[in-house]
Amino acid sequence: MSGCVLVTGGAGFIGSRIVDQLVASGRAVRVVDCFHPAAHDHRPDYLNPGAEYIDADLADPGIYDRALDGVDSVCHQAAMVGLGLDFGDAQDYVEANCLGTARLLTALSKRSFTGPLVLASSMVIYGEGRYSCPVHGPVRPAPRDRADLAAGRFEPLCPTCQEQLRPELVPEEAPPDPRNVYAASKLHQEHLCSLFARESGEVRFTALRYHNVYGPRMPRDTPYAGVASIFRSALENGKAPRVFEDGGQIRDFVHVDDVARANLLALDPISTAEGPFNIASGRPRTILDMAELLAQESGDAAPTPQVTGEFRLGDVRHVFADPSRARDQLGFTAGIGLEEGMKEFATTELR
Repeated sequence: MSGCVLVTGGAGFIGSRIVDQLVASGRAVRVVDCFHPAAHDHRPDYLNPGAEYIDADLADPGIYDRALDGVDSVCHQAAMVGLGLDFGDAQDYVEANCLGTARLLTALSKRSFTGPLVLASSMVIYGEGRYSCPVHGPVRPAPRDRADLAAGRFEPLCPTCQEQLRPELVPEEAPPDPRNVYAASKLHQEHLCSLFARESGEVRFTALRYHNVYGPRMPRDTPYAGVASIFRSALENGKAPRVFEDGGQIRDFVHVDDVARANLLALDPISTAEGPFNIASGRPRTILDMAELLAQESGDAAPTPQVTGEFRLGDVRHVFADPSRARDQLGFTAGIGLEEGMKEFATTELR
């Protein structure tokens, strides 16, 4: 197969939408996916018949002769996602995300691959977002304290004067500060790919730092389910979405079809865009905003979201992106707003 795009994780929520758009654009597509039971309880029926599928794990070095035959572009979406239950999950994340990426890059190096290479990265590498203190200017908040969270004190404070910090847009040059194992593994993926590109001297590497992606084919009731999917499942069962903390956490919700389109822009052989890009809508909203919109679009009988005060120590308070670099260099601007997206999402098929 000549001029083929390899999409790892191409049977998943985001990867499958990328495959659909690539096939529709006339590209030859090969998918490698291990159909991990944490993400798939059955082989999806939405798999695009215009792509070739290889059922395999990237950590298996024996797959690459077939997987990379004729490949001139790589879209690396495969990853184990989620916060993890505790640090005991570290080995699983490192094996899936870091070892799998290392094996892929090793195989590409042996075949003198020249790119482009596109990585599904994540806003989780930033940890807490960007903040400023009214007295001390830009500051990095300390890790969240369990006692503060339990007492309902959710907003980060200035480590010097204890004033409440003001959240701001996070640019790509913000220092990474991963605050869970998944985040650390995504940052390591970026580092590995960046080193590979630098050593090759020819590979154009693009890291797309996804913000909160939602939309059709989103997994439900699995470790891969995002907050929008969890809320949607609750509403389907006649239950109120349980909104953690006070619901004021700010995020940027971006539709999966916009994310897929960003990947096609990065894979374009004539593109010169490289480095990291925030892939976001540019219209940040609170978690409670999203839950209320989803409930509103789910019908008059839908229960009202319930703010619970619960928390997860590995979560962050606010993180939302500056999308200007993606607009100016990648040519990407999100086209689907949250109101439109939630209207669709309220009735779309999940998996």
